[in-house]
Amino acid sequence: MSVESRGGRAQGGRGESPARPTREAAVAELTGLLAPAVAEAGFDLEEVDVRPAGRRRLVKVVVDGDDGVGLDDIALISEAASALLDASEVMGASPYVLEVTSPGVDRPLTEPRHWRRAVGRLVAVPLVEGGEIEGRVVAADEEAVEIDVAPPRRGKGGKGAKPAGRKGTGSKDAASKGAEPPAGRRRLGFGELGRGRVQVEFKAPAGGARGDGAGAAEETRSPAEPD
Repeated sequence: MSVESRGGRAQGGRGESPARPTREAAVAELTGLLAPAVAEAGFDLEEVDVRPAGRRRLVKVVVDGDDGVGLDDIALISEAASALLDASEVMGASPYVLEVTSPGVDRPLTEPRHWRRAVGRLVAVPLVEGGEIEGRVVAADEEAVEIDVAPPRRGKGGKGAKPAGRKGTGSKDAASKGAEPPAGRRRLGFGELGRGRVQVEFKAPAGGARGDGAGAAEETRSPAEPD
């Protein structure tokens, strides 16, 4: 979806345009501006990014919810975000493209809500103590996630293969890192985990997972034509 409209307020004369904020400052200000509106719509603001796109800038807004995000939701959030940006001076007078979208499957699992929304999905996640596990997310709350851990894969260079250690060192650290995590259902606190990754499956489990990156709305914001 693409809508042409004004992107920022017009400035009076030569040399009066304010300096463009740094990317970090723009992201922080946009996050503070848009998060309440996204929350009011019943969703979470997952990410805001600003990147150059030719003569314009791309403002990417990623939103998500427990039941996913539909195209109608994306359109409504995009409309609300556009109105907020038009009324603010965050983007200045320069044209920009606003893109509102849902997260893709490659979004890392870093927050309890990410794990909750990944219930039923196959994931891989590194352990803080060393090693990595792969399994299906069974349940998640604000403290921990329950994963049905699959047996380690065997084979040269494959996931789950036991790393080779130095013979005769007797190192406890090496032994612990070389040990294979036990298979079966495990409850792991978020402090024990690194950044999880959803694994792409060619055939999703029954009743399984919701779609990711289902839709996106784009609005090209450019100076309006004079009346």
